Amino acid sequence: QVQLVESGGGLVQAGGSLRLSCAASGSIASINVMGWYRQTAGKQRELVAQIRPGGTTNYADSVKGRFTISSDNAKKSVYLQMNSLKPEDTAVYYCHGIVELTARSGYEYSYWGQGTQVTVSS
Repeated sequence: QVQLVESGGGLVQAGGSLRLSCAASGSIASINVMGWYRQTAGKQRELVAQIRPGGTTNYADSVKGRFTISSDNAKKSVYLQMNSLKPEDTAVYYCHGIVELTARSGYEYSYWGQGTQVTVSS
């Protein structure tokens, strides 16, 4: 059973910083992509940032220059450092992983964390 567990959300004033963490557990052979999405009420979940094992990253335009995604492959963890937070960053943030359960099988599985609330006050 693969699980993704997030931590680090909370309430912060505009201009402040938060760091989100996500740790994957279970029988994982390889992690192909890990990332963060966010969702507000009535809107679709949107990609915030992704990272691949080689270190390749991509970010939503709205967070470029403010957010930094990083990972620790040995710990099967991904982090999101969020700086210069704005009220419009308020959302539930979800960790997402695309993994292989069997080495070099080519079969990928998608998993989500339970979400962590980030609230930025003005």
